[in-house]
Amino acid sequence: MADPNSVASNVSRAVLALVDWRSSPDDRKAAVSFLESFKAGDVRILASASFALVKKDSPSEIRLQAFKLLQHLVRQRWEELSPEEKIKFANISVELMSASANSSEQWAIKSQTAALVAEIVRREGLNLWQQLLPSLVSLASNGPIQTELVAMMLRWLPEDITVHNEDLEGDRRRLLLRALTQSLPDILPLLYTLLESHFGAAMSEVKSQRFDLAKQHATAVTTILNAINSYAEWAPLSDLSNHKIILGCSILLSYPDFRLHACEFFKLVSPRKRPTDASAVEFDAAMRSVFEILMNVSREFLNRSASNADESEYQFAEHICESMVSLGSTNLQCIAGDDSALALYLQLMFGFFQHFKFVLHHQSLSFWLALMREISLKPKVHVHSGENSAASSVSFGSSPGVDIEKKRLLSFIHDDICSAILETSFVRLIKKEKLLPGTVVSLGAMELWSDDFEGKGDFGQHRSKLLELVRFVSANKPLIAGAKVAERVISIIKNPLLPTQDLAVIESMHLALDNVVNGVFGGLNGYLGGSSEVHMAVCTNFEGLLQHLLALKWTEPAFIEELGHYLESLGLFLKYSPNGVGSVISKLFELLTSLPFAVKDPSNSARHARLQICTSFIRIAKTADISILPHMKGIADMMGSLQTEGRLLRAEHNILGEAFIVMASVAGAQQQNEVLAWLLEPLSRQWVQMDWQNNYLSEPSGLARLCMETSMMWSIFHTVTFFEKAIKRSGFKKSHLNSQSGPTESPTLHPMASHLSWMLPPLLKLLRAIHSLWSPSVVQALPMKIKVAMTMSDTEMVSLLGSKSSKNVLTFVDGPQVDAEPNENDIRNWLKGARDSSYNILGLATTVGETFYRCLDAQSAAAALMENIQSMDFRHIRQLVHAVIIPLVKSCPLDLWEIWLEKFLQPLFLHSQQALSISWSSLLHEGRAKVPDSLSISVEDLKIEVMEEKLLRDLTREICTLFSVIASPMLNTGIPSLEQLGHVSRIDLSSLKELSSFSQSSMVSFLFKHKSLVLPVLQTCLEVFRWTDGEATSKVSSFCSSIILLSISTTNVELREFVCKDLFSAIINSLSLESNAIISSDLVGLCRDIFAYLSDRDPAPRQVLLSLPRIKSQDLAAFEEALTKTLSPKEQKQHMKSLLVLATDNMLKALATQKSVNAITNVTVRPRSKPQSQVEDGDTLGLDAIF
Repeated sequence: MADPNSVASNVSRAVLALVDWRSSPDDRKAAVSFLESFKAGDVRILASASFALVKKDSPSEIRLQAFKLLQHLVRQRWEELSPEEKIKFANISVELMSASANSSEQWAIKSQTAALVAEIVRREGLNLWQQLLPSLVSLASNGPIQTELVAMMLRWLPEDITVHNEDLEGDRRRLLLRALTQSLPDILPLLYTLLESHFGAAMSEVKSQRFDLAKQHATAVTTILNAINSYAEWAPLSDLSNHKIILGCSILLSYPDFRLHACEFFKLVSPRKRPTDASAVEFDAAMRSVFEILMNVSREFLNRSASNADESEYQFAEHICESMVSLGSTNLQCIAGDDSALALYLQLMFGFFQHFKFVLHHQSLSFWLALMREISLKPKVHVHSGENSAASSVSFGSSPGVDIEKKRLLSFIHDDICSAILETSFVRLIKKEKLLPGTVVSLGAMELWSDDFEGKGDFGQHRSKLLELVRFVSANKPLIAGAKVAERVISIIKNPLLPTQDLAVIESMHLALDNVVNGVFGGLNGYLGGSSEVHMAVCTNFEGLLQHLLALKWTEPAFIEELGHYLESLGLFLKYSPNGVGSVISKLFELLTSLPFAVKDPSNSARHARLQICTSFIRIAKTADISILPHMKGIADMMGSLQTEGRLLRAEHNILGEAFIVMASVAGAQQQNEVLAWLLEPLSRQWVQMDWQNNYLSEPSGLARLCMETSMMWSIFHTVTFFEKAIKRSGFKKSHLNSQSGPTESPTLHPMASHLSWMLPPLLKLLRAIHSLWSPSVVQALPMKIKVAMTMSDTEMVSLLGSKSSKNVLTFVDGPQVDAEPNENDIRNWLKGARDSSYNILGLATTVGETFYRCLDAQSAAAALMENIQSMDFRHIRQLVHAVIIPLVKSCPLDLWEIWLEKFLQPLFLHSQQALSISWSSLLHEGRAKVPDSLSISVEDLKIEVMEEKLLRDLTREICTLFSVIASPMLNTGIPSLEQLGHVSRIDLSSLKELSSFSQSSMVSFLFKHKSLVLPVLQTCLEVFRWTDGEATSKVSSFCSSIILLSISTTNVELREFVCKDLFSAIINSLSLESNAIISSDLVGLCRDIFAYLSDRDPAPRQVLLSLPRIKSQDLAAFEEALTKTLSPKEQKQHMKSLLVLATDNMLKALATQKSVNAITNVTVRPRSKPQSQVEDGDTLGLDAIF
């Protein structure tokens, strides 16, 4: 056996080589190799040498590394020691901890000694804890430094419970939790005693002005609080109460030096879920005390904050408010029966919401939103099962008592609170940076959202929460909401400073008005709750507001645009008050005609405002419903008049036509067909003409000529975009569809079905011509202007870089007034817009029904889309797949798979596999992706590299999304799931089928029927597992799961061999990529499925595992035996993960990444999570016990 002292010297030299910046790369590599071999060598040498190195005469970096080696031994190799050796190891470790308890010792060393003892106790369990407890108590009684060490150790004990560790799933984790729970009667009293003792000592030393000693005791108190907080998340709340932990932490809330750590305790306790067993009564009592404590602290703060609070007070208040939000979001039932306590709690939360400090308002917003949401939602019946049925997300039953309790809770939210919530929300909808300085001053001390705030998310998220709260308050208090929003809007629009007043204020209130109207007239509780008096009063408020809006004579385009928004916000009101519809329509046309009619407006403001006014017609058509039907003829006449006079641009006509289609969808099938015929017939006459098709679409040079002819170019563009709007907006509302079709009638034909036969053939020709421009033989002969237009726009490049840019509205040249030849930007916009709309039309047309597939020739359609795919940019292929191919695959009738799918998928799969493979190879080996997309040469190289990689990843993910769609259950009904197959021992091999028998009920099987389709797909799948893109791997894994299921269910040898060898190896190798850490569980699951179901039918899975570098035959045998002892897929997956870690010496980074998160680290305060995320993620108000 090697001499431990000699080995220790070698370890010491290796560590010094690693930390010495002067060491050569070879020396560092040799040091790492030596340390790894040392960790894997004789366990007793490892222990002896490491203990020798932690002595004080060693340099600190060597001592720290030695402690980590000892912790590694305890975690990974503890079972190799005998019982006697374990006891000796533990005693030496405790002695080390005791020896480090002096002021001269480094804090890092103290932390590591405490962590080592905690690791040993976790491994050995309750028996060792009982043996060590007396010595730990004795050590802690020696002074504050010793107490700090004991507290550190107690803080580390439950880490494997508080920090998720997949390696501890199952029995071992449950045993650890049980052992620690049984130890709580020893741990919690000890912690309280130490807390009380050292807090008292700290106060005493301060009075005696012995500040050094006071500081030591204060440090001990802080460390004890950290230890307490590690139990706050999981120890029974009754134990925390009975052993005075809650009391002790509540006392410390009054002391600035300790209150933030004490706040952390209450933050962790507040969201605890109510148990369902007999301990619920004790839980409620303890949680009521927590409510009392926090409400008293909140009241004291709110009473003094207006006068003499400083920043530390506000920081403390933010912590308290966060805990108050958690309490109300999870445990409001604990005080729901006490009217005075509930009223006080709501009043305090309202105080936080109304507070001038933004951080307090922001914290409390989550509570009010969750509360009003749950009061407003209609009751739903939720069936819970198992241990998660306690107080998960709020679920109201369907019994009459539910509504009674909701009304009772709502009664505490009286009218004054609701009014103030609305007023506060209206003001805080504004962002500080958007206001003029004078407006900011007029708001006084109230803080608005600012970009300077850190950790508060995005302003858009904050504003959406406020608007949702406004909507829910309006649904429950319609009269108050209507009066408040009308009062606020009228005060703004009648301000004598207009039109110089802040546009931001006006813009924020149109959003508020929109949500109030939605809450009042589209409320979840039924329109206005059924009270005719309230109906009349609310309508009176909105009628008064409407008259003020109609009387406005704003002339600035930006203000006119906002006025259009205000009018469209009243759409739902107009649904119930149809008398105002005519006035609103007249006003919108008045606003439209008041704006200057200019084809190219240098500022773009008037152009944008005109388009926005036209868009308001769509919004009103959608919300006013049948109230707008009597006005359709008037709108049509006005459109015709403006068009005749040349005062309506083509884009504006398209938007108004879109609004007409929306109106017609309410009127029913006949009216909609008539409207579509009225709108489409003039377009069809030009569209089907062969002259323009032959002139511009028959050859690439024709399309180049088209790009030089402004009038024709934009005429075609607007025709195409209106086709898109027509097919997107047409259809029937369910209510009207149900009223027109009896139970025995066949489904009504889609309104656009009869138009596809003349619309789509020229559209495919147009796309074919656009695609051909990128062909190498064509692009060389194109004019320079078109070549420049084919490059990516600045907006697209900014989007690829992930930068924020101002909204870019495409400005299209319109009408015959412009004779100027289009510039590069015009052509670029035209190409992009025509391509985008054409793709969308085709994708939407595939969902209309079988009409699409019957009216087109599959070969011609495939040629138009796929003929030039090898010349297409990655961004265009991604768009084609997303908008056309995926809908085509989803909607293609089963009997047409053979005719359609192969023609489209074969060239796509073949090219994408080759192109992606080349580009990824370039990225991984040369550091830069090779993509065909043309980027501006003015962009710096680094940004170009980022954009190229983004284009590559986007296309990769889209192709993989297509694979996942092909593998979706709805397209593979014939493949049985693992649940249907049952355990591997129950599979009858005689029941397996031929692969071809699945091709009529499985698209995955259909691919395997066609070698030209499946081979590039399988090759792409294998390569994706080697690429560093976790999202793409995740999508491919779902496709591979279907392949695995298919191989289990069929007799096909070729498929089984691919799965058992190639796919199994690729999945294991993919776990070596850290980018796959987030989906490592799914990948390990696939490995488990392959081995569990196919290893008895094929030797390849065993051969693959035995080829791993560190595996031994006995390891594989033990793994197989473990699989046979459990039927749980989860436990089998854990066995597979453990084997892979063992067989690769923990070199699979996707698995090692998870483990490193759970490694013991130095003591730090836990990062504070945001309470609103709990509300958003489903941990909504815990009112189950009330209802």
